[in-house]
Amino acid sequence: MSYAQVNGQKVYFEDTGGDGPPVILGHGFLMDHEMFAPQVEALRDHYRVITWDERGFGLTEFDGQPFTYWDSARDCLGLLDHLGIDRAVVGGMSQGGFLSLRAALLAPERVRALILLDSGTLLYTDEQRAANQGMVDLWLAVGPVDDLAQAVATIIIDDPVENPKWIAKWQARPKELMAEPARCLMERDDISHRLAEITCPVLVVHGMEDTAIEMHDAEATAAALVGCGGVVKVGGAHAANLTNPEPVNAAILDFLAGLPS
Repeated sequence: MSYAQVNGQKVYFEDTGGDGPPVILGHGFLMDHEMFAPQVEALRDHYRVITWDERGFGLTEFDGQPFTYWDSARDCLGLLDHLGIDRAVVGGMSQGGFLSLRAALLAPERVRALILLDSGTLLYTDEQRAANQGMVDLWLAVGPVDDLAQAVATIIIDDPVENPKWIAKWQARPKELMAEPARCLMERDDISHRLAEITCPVLVVHGMEDTAIEMHDAEATAAALVGCGGVVKVGGAHAANLTNPEPVNAAILDFLAGLPS
């Protein structure tokens, strides 16, 4: 098991190694590095793929203190430092995309390109905030009981094979671990007005059945990024890279192959 001491956290990561161009991927809320197993398998023969667990999730030992996605972006950059990688393709799904965009704003010289999977930049509407806060409050009060966990899994994953795997993970973890990551998610700042500052190539892939981050958010984000040619639309819900990996992997491989050396 591989860990890096980064910004006061003991960050768990997996690294395929090799001499290929590095690609680092950050997972979505309530997920962990294992959600990228299909992408690691597809990319590892030609790319050095790093996956990692963000604060509050997976095997990372988190200090429990308040943090923002800017801190998570610095964790990503700090992990690259730990691995001796000066420049990489940085990407992620949902909140992994949130932190990847911020990494590109913090250190554009280190981000060769961005991959945004079912991510965006719009903040919650009042209705969305109320619904999400209700789920968070219930989770913190009673834990991810079956009905709640199934409802959340349907929003994020919506797959009869994958849902039970992730529900089992959630139910094995202390419910209190949700508190700070949820606060970070709910209180994230608006960076939509800064997207024009990001000039590297960008791939945006989005599930057509995604209700957690809707397609119009992905389209607005893609339109504001000068290095993006539009949204690649695939089947699947929020975690389309996990449940519909073939078109997602094809889009990633095509994008990576077309990057300037």
